[in-house]
Amino acid sequence: MTATVVVIPCFNEAHRLKVTEFVSYAANFPDVALLFVDDGSRDATWEVLQDLAGRAGQNVHLLRQPRNGGKAEAVRAGMNYALERLEPEVVGFWDADLATPLEAIQDLRCVLAKRPGVDMVFGSRVRLLGRQIERRPVRHYLGRLFATVVSNLLRLPIYDTQCGAKLFRASDDLRAVLRDPFVSRWVFDVEMIARFIQRAGGDAARVAPRIYEFPLYAWQDVAGSKVRPADFFKAFRDVLRIHRRYLA
Repeated sequence: MTATVVVIPCFNEAHRLKVTEFVSYAANFPDVALLFVDDGSRDATWEVLQDLAGRAGQNVHLLRQPRNGGKAEAVRAGMNYALERLEPEVVGFWDADLATPLEAIQDLRCVLAKRPGVDMVFGSRVRLLGRQIERRPVRHYLGRLFATVVSNLLRLPIYDTQCGAKLFRASDDLRAVLRDPFVSRWVFDVEMIARFIQRAGGDAARVAPRIYEFPLYAWQDVAGSKVRPADFFKAFRDVLRIHRRYLA
């Protein structure tokens, strides 16, 4: 058994994957397994990941998707693989560009360790004094608008659904949420929450105490991000689809 498995979806990341940082983290935190999912990359990502795994040792795992299916399905495939093969106590996902530093994994794990009633810990990009949250203004304001819409549709006072740093307790509930392909390519994080609410009989108030938003100490926009302002409008469309599918 592995205490924690963190899934890292990768698509054409050969030239910006921070191999040294991943190798160093793997050496210093042997109870955290890193599972890289190559989502049908068309560059040398798979070769870079093989080199990384060779340098990092046994707590780095690789999964290769035969074709590009999008981040949502790469994460779902990786989390299902982790739950079935590695039997973790905690499983989650992290952005490959390390917009959220790997050290924050420990912060999110501590929340789960100290709060037995919490099943999900989400990194949250809140600009507070003493924090280093560096986000382009256009993404910040679009993100706030998006979060307000999502909060109203989910009936949850959630601040940030789209930060790519999340951990979950391994549970039968989580396995059920991950069983079927996502209907959204863009906002699968929201879809996961909607599925948890659906499993709670549509009662968001029963799910709210199980979620903890952790204000990250550091987060930064990374050059080369695949997210564009236009993607927010696709995300709004997906949110409506999610609402009709699970919550209407």
